[in-house]
Formats: sequence, C-alpha cells, structure tokens
Amino acid sequence: MHKTKPYAISKNVVYDAFLRVKANRGSAGIDGQSIAEFEENLKDNLYKLWNRMSSGSYFPPAVKAVEIPKKDGGIRTLGIPTVADRIAQMTVKMYFEPLVEPYFHEDSYGYRPNKSAIQALDTTRKRCWKYNWIVEFDIKGLFDNIDHDLLMRAVEKHTKSDWVKLYIKRWLKTPFQSKEGLIERTSGTPQGGVISPVLANLFLHYTFDKWMAIYHPNNRFARYADDAVIHCQTEEEAKQLLQTLNARMKECKLELHPIKTKIVYCKDADRKGEYESTAFDFLGYTFRPRLSKNRWGKHFVNFSPAISNKSKKSMRQTVRAWNLQLKADKEIEDISYMFNSVIQGWINYYGKFYISEMYSSLRHINKALIMWARRKYKRFARHKKKAEYYLGRIAKQNPKLFKHWEIGIKPTAE
Repeated sequence: MHKTKPYAISKNVVYDAFLRVKANRGSAGIDGQSIAEFEENLKDNLYKLWNRMSSGSYFPPAVKAVEIPKKDGGIRTLGIPTVADRIAQMTVKMYFEPLVEPYFHEDSYGYRPNKSAIQALDTTRKRCWKYNWIVEFDIKGLFDNIDHDLLMRAVEKHTKSDWVKLYIKRWLKTPFQSKEGLIERTSGTPQGGVISPVLANLFLHYTFDKWMAIYHPNNRFARYADDAVIHCQTEEEAKQLLQTLNARMKECKLELHPIKTKIVYCKDADRKGEYESTAFDFLGYTFRPRLSKNRWGKHFVNFSPAISNKSKKSMRQTVRAWNLQLKADKEIEDISYMFNSVIQGWINYYGKFYISEMYSSLRHINKALIMWARRKYKRFARHKKKAEYYLGRIAKQNPKLFKHWEIGIKPTAE
C-alpha cells in the first residue's frame, strides 16, 4: 500500500513548471547546474523534486547573488536560484497566482498575465491630458525591504494551502550566497526569484493599490511593480497626496525614493504658468511637452511620451558592447541573425509613441556596421564614405536584412 504524501501536488504541474522555466532560460544557480544538465536526467530530477515538495522536506538552497549595474548608476543585486528551485517556485506560483490575480487592481501592470508596460504608458498618456498634475514615485529597494510578517498575512488571506504557505516562508528566509559568503535575510524577497514578482504585487496591492481605491478613489494611477504615477487636478492636491503617501509607506515599513519621487505639472498648449518640473520618466519613456501635429497639419504643444535619454544611452552602450568591428570574420547575414531580435525588441517597445525620437539611437547601429565593413574589407579601411555607400546599396537591395532598415533608418548610398 502506498503511503500518501502530506501535500497533494500534481506531478503534471511540476512538469509544466519545468517547461516554463526552460522557456524563460536563465543561468545556473549556486550548484552550477544548467537547464540542459538538469534535463539530461529529467525524469529522476523532477520525481525527486516532486517527492520532496509533497512530503514537506524540500528546503531551498541559497540563492546566488549577482550584481547588475543599474541604468542610472549604482548596483542592483539579483538573486539567481538553482534550476530545481526555480521549478519549485514556478510550481507554487502556478497554484498561487490564480488565487490572487482576480483581486489585483486593473491599474497594476507589472509582471501580470495579459498586462504590459506599454498598456501602463498608454493609460498614463491619456490621463495626463485630463489631469494637470502627477505625483511620480518609486519605492526605495522594494525587493529588499518587504516586511515578511505583513507579507505572510497577505498570503494567508488568499490561500488555505499549507504547503504553499510553508514554501513561501522558506523562500523568504533563503540566504544569499555572495563572494563574501552567506548573507542572511530578514526582509525582502529576492529580485530574480520566480515567485518574487507575485509576492511583491500582493504586498503593494494592500500597501498601495487597495489603499488608493479606498482613500483616494478620484486619483487614478498606473503602477508597474515599484514604479508608479498618480494623477491629480491641482498642485495642492498633489502635495497633500504625497504627504499621506509618505506616511502610508512608513506604516508598511517601506520608503519612497527621495530622488525619484516628485510632483510634475503636465504642461501643454492650454496649460499656462511656469513650474519647476514639467517632465517625468516612466518605464523607459520621458513624458514632457512636445510639438505635435494635428490631423489638419497644424502644430501644437502636447504633453506626451517618447524614449528617454537614459534608454537611448543604454541602447548605444549595448550596440557598443556588440563590438561589431571585432566580428570581421562574420558575414553581414550572420550579424543580422545575431542582433535582429534585439533591434526588433527596441522598435516594438520604444517605437510605440513618438518613434522618430529613437531614430538617432538606431543610427548608431549603422555606424557600428560601417566600422565592421571597414574592418572586413581592406578597400574600405581608409574610406568611411565608401563603406557607408556599400552598406547603403545593400540596404536598397535588401531592406529587410536589418529591422531598423525596414522602418527607413538605412545607411545612405548617396
């Protein structure tokens, strides 16, 4: 007779969790095991994981701490769990997320099924035309500072499942493994964990979204993880709201980022007056007054988003890091194959609003291609113009070779 396990976890769900983790790719954790290596002995590895999880004897190994440079300087520590642990987290997420998702606010856009940053930007753009002021805020070190007791209270509100609660508790306490050794955790949820975004959203649902809906129902907002924009009618209202928001965050043991939190006037052709801040950054875009053309061809000033300078700089740095001039052994088709998906991703994201603002960054790719051509072909080594002309000809003959050529950002062949 089979002994029943204390926790009923479906083997199929564990297998589906593996497929999702595999699709997300990602690097090895502290055990150095890659997804491909895990897959070599898939049946046994999944059975072992399922067996431990269903008997309550699964203990997550330490999370590998990796330092990632932020766009604005400074360092963000990402936690990379092992492949097996990512599958365990995905299993819990697949049981837990459907329980909380229906309760989440329609204007919470980060890390949610069928929600995106582009939706948050579009909603914010339309609301900036209706409301004169915004409060922009960012939570300081959200993933490091979430209070475990408050978070577990929220988790317990949404699930009766003992094993889901047990493993979430264990993940919250899992230490970081850094070069200096083990770092114990008393607050926060590791940025990089599979379960972390759902837990962060749940925490902010009670800290912010629900609180706003109850106490400030007339102030619309858009939140993407720890980054948010709240709309106000007057400057006075914005100041008062920021004050109460500060107090609310303290109450929930969080803190607003002092530099990234501010009040902004959404200035356009009809909104007069001079104010200190008339621009803000949100999700890689800068919202500010811009010259636009209406359908009759008349120019007017409109408060709208376009790719931010920070995002442009980051794109240029990425292109530089490709080191195309060192790839003279490659054919142009190889280079297109290597980098087109990245270029397409940029166009899809930053080209959604005011696309012409990103053209200067896309031209950097052409500059890098010219450097590649001058390295590859001796005849162009001293002739930048000729290399440009050569690439321009290729672009005319094969405009679909690079994604930015397709939208007209080609090297000139004049």
